[in-house]
Amino acid sequence: MAESVVPVQVALWLGVALLLFNAFFVGAEFALISVRRTKIEPLAREGSGRARTTLRAMGEVSLMMAGAQLGITVCTVLLGAIAEPGLATLLGPLVAMTGLPAEATGVISFVIAISIVVLLHVVLGEMVPKNIALAAPERSSLTLGPPLMFVVTVLRPLIWVLNQIANLSLRAMGVTPRDEVASAYTPEEVRGIVEESREEGMLKNQSYELLSGALSFSDRTIEPVLLPLAELAWVTPESSVADLEDLTARTGYSRFPVFAEHDEAAPEVRGYVHIKDTLGEPRDTVINNKWTRPMPIVRLDTPLRGAMQMMQARRAHMAAVLGEDDETLGVIALEDVLEELVGQVRDATRADDRSAS
Repeated sequence: MAESVVPVQVALWLGVALLLFNAFFVGAEFALISVRRTKIEPLAREGSGRARTTLRAMGEVSLMMAGAQLGITVCTVLLGAIAEPGLATLLGPLVAMTGLPAEATGVISFVIAISIVVLLHVVLGEMVPKNIALAAPERSSLTLGPPLMFVVTVLRPLIWVLNQIANLSLRAMGVTPRDEVASAYTPEEVRGIVEESREEGMLKNQSYELLSGALSFSDRTIEPVLLPLAELAWVTPESSVADLEDLTARTGYSRFPVFAEHDEAAPEVRGYVHIKDTLGEPRDTVINNKWTRPMPIVRLDTPLRGAMQMMQARRAHMAAVLGEDDETLGVIALEDVLEELVGQVRDATRADDRSAS
């Protein structure tokens, strides 16, 4: 067992300082890899110098981790070299009072001293700062990030060499080193975050449904919002304004598909008509093509997003849906497509809440 090379009191104070430095490096390391840039960037834009320095540290996370690991290693080695012998020296007379032989006294003092040092190092030097950093990453990164950046700047040549050696080792194992913690997420990861947020009570049902609908929007086709021919109220080019007004009064809807033939088996799509376009016109006026708006054509397997973008681009509120053999299956309404994304949308001209036709 090594004897203390420094006075016992000095060794103990140095041990306390080394524990604190070790805790600093551990806390800074975990704070920088757990904090989100979106939490720090607004503070930097407001003029916070600490936030700007923290962002620079996050942009060089590989060097920051190398610096933190260097600091942890040096503190651990010095803690064992200085604090343990000093503590063993302090405990020696107390253990000798038990009447044990001198050889046993030395061994027991060493075991007790190293146990105390290891316990303090693991608990106060590792676990406590790590948990603090994970529990409050924003505050921890703003507090610990700038000092770590200063240490890394001072020791940059040495840390750069160590970091390059580590990067070469990673590349040899087929791993690409990264200089910045990933802050982007895949759709699957975002879905997981949304699910966890709801389970933790951070998202209300309405917000959860809105986010879930948006995330799954690209994966769904128009089939769920298809309005089949058998359920449609439609008009023909030969229908009159009076027919359209009667249909509106009966169904409560404002837009109706226009088919060239009143044949549900194979109608010819002409477009759609909006009741507001015929207001003030004589009731016996035939619709024909005068008020018929173009209606884009989509396939049954068209994604919801693609259908919505097509209708938006053509300023159309309805689209005809064709099957594999180009037969008309029905129509979709922009309103119903949007409801898949944002929930129920009420047409101001509707008399009730039934699906648009």
